[in-house]
Amino acid sequence: MSSLSLRALALSCLLLPGLASAAELDGSQLSAWWGLPFAGVLLSIAVMPLLAPMFWHHHFGKVSAAWALVFLVPFALTFGAGATGAAVVHAALAEYIPFIILLTALFTVAGGIFVRGNLHGSPGLNTGILAIGAVLASFMGTTGASMLLIRPLIRANDNRRHQVHVVVFFIFIVSNAGGALTPLGDPPLFLGFLKGVGFFWTLEHLWAKTGFIIGVLLVLFYLIDSYYYRRREEVRAPDPTPDTPRLGFDGAINFALLGVVVVLVLMSGLWKSPVVFNVAGTEVGLPGIVRDVGLIIVTLVSLRITPESAHEGNQFNWAPMQEVAKLFAAIFLTIIPVIAMLKAGVDGPFAAVIRAVTHADGSPNNAMYFWATGALSSFLDNAPTYLVFFNTAGGDPQVLMTTLAPTLIAISAGAVFMGANTYIGNAPNLMVKAIAEDRGVKMPSFFGYMAWSVAILVPLFLVVTWIWFL
Repeated sequence: MSSLSLRALALSCLLLPGLASAAELDGSQLSAWWGLPFAGVLLSIAVMPLLAPMFWHHHFGKVSAAWALVFLVPFALTFGAGATGAAVVHAALAEYIPFIILLTALFTVAGGIFVRGNLHGSPGLNTGILAIGAVLASFMGTTGASMLLIRPLIRANDNRRHQVHVVVFFIFIVSNAGGALTPLGDPPLFLGFLKGVGFFWTLEHLWAKTGFIIGVLLVLFYLIDSYYYRRREEVRAPDPTPDTPRLGFDGAINFALLGVVVVLVLMSGLWKSPVVFNVAGTEVGLPGIVRDVGLIIVTLVSLRITPESAHEGNQFNWAPMQEVAKLFAAIFLTIIPVIAMLKAGVDGPFAAVIRAVTHADGSPNNAMYFWATGALSSFLDNAPTYLVFFNTAGGDPQVLMTTLAPTLIAISAGAVFMGANTYIGNAPNLMVKAIAEDRGVKMPSFFGYMAWSVAILVPLFLVVTWIWFL
């Protein structure tokens, strides 16, 4: 975030003094009806590309803005400009702006790495790329690994008639399950790290579950891809990507910039600074500012030093990033009352969800923690959802890492694994979809993708529940 933005927001606090005391929204005072604009955003993403594809393609930003206004205007009239402004500032500074800055940096840096040469998308090669992506996801984040590998994978299969299953399994494995082993892998685990969960705790406790899910998905993918690959009409000639004498990288300097991104994100979690700016009731710490400014610099440096051949080879453009930015702006705004109602716990409209994760004797129901966290993470932002159930389970990291370790495992696994259930369950899902469609892959609709996830992932999650959480 720029210093100019901070000054502007600080000035807004002076002009609207009511903002400073209204940052925390009391979800117990809200009706479930306040969740309708959020539901409207989800339904628009799901239905409008099917019913009015051309209109959606040209006006999805306007539709997103309309739903945001459907929430903001009645909310301001009901609770006042101060409460509304504070909620918007919190969503922007604490969530949306850092989120978009990080995604933009990873999108730009990974988009500047072009794999020179023509990989041929055989079942073995495709499965190998998915396996590599699963490993990378826990160390450079699901978004970083997704942005690095999705373009080479699509290009390797651009002479195949059936490509959709390749991208769908890529989302399952690289964009979600692969990020379960370290706090760098997925935002909810990073939140847990900031709360005091050990850096290697997830690796120690989730490796078996993660390995099981990824292993089964890789085997299943190989079988499906082999079935299509053996069909006589599967491989089209000529291959749209010409062969070259050898493989290599254009824009390889961006690998170093990816490392800088990882260091900046890790630094923001490890560095404890007393310097905190209060902007309309939202605390903005110095480490977060340094991280975001550093990520902006990395983005600009990447654009400056990346050879044009790398961007041309990747057909790099800003359309996928613009789509994600506009859609998630509406999601982050309309989700404000939904998250507040969840945080209200048993005193809020979603009390039944909170009560469902506890047995009658007061002990945690780990199977329900897994499914409740996962189900909400499929449609809500999985980071605050993780935090809600983290606090519901007591919120003490030392207790959750020891006595209640099975509960924290269930919360962590649900938040990460079930982000793959929908396009909006995790940020890279929608980005991968947008890039694939930009490259000519006819991706499933919102519900079409859910048909894949229900058929493949839900049975896997039931097995995971039976083995580890019952």
